[in-house]
Amino acid sequence: QVRLVESGGGLVQAGDSLRLSCASSRRASSSYIMGWFRQAPGKEREFVAAIRWSGGSTVYADSVKGRFTISRDNTKNTVYLQMSSLKPEDTASYYCATTGVGYYSDRTARGPQNYDYWGQGTQVTVSS
Repeated sequence: QVRLVESGGGLVQAGDSLRLSCASSRRASSSYIMGWFRQAPGKEREFVAAIRWSGGSTVYADSVKGRFTISRDNTKNTVYLQMSSLKPEDTASYYCATTGVGYYSDRTARGPQNYDYWGQGTQVTVSS
């Protein structure tokens, strides 16, 4: 069982920046993916970004590419989502998730059904 705890959400204005953190209880250094998803009221959960823990390669949704950056700190078992140039349409609950050990393609990394463990979510609200 892997426990994920998100933090860093809040209320900001359009154009502001915000950094989300996700602390993982996982201690293995194997190959797996850490991802961020978001869900707005009345909408399906959508992929935001993912990072391969081994190697650090990243995948982004087109809607956030160039504005959001995902990174990891191996020593702290923590993944971050740096969000810049925030827009009102970025308003959502943001969830951290992780897969089981294995190799995952970029396409697979985008699918929430491929993630085994989820955090409780943190709310991000962007006012116009």
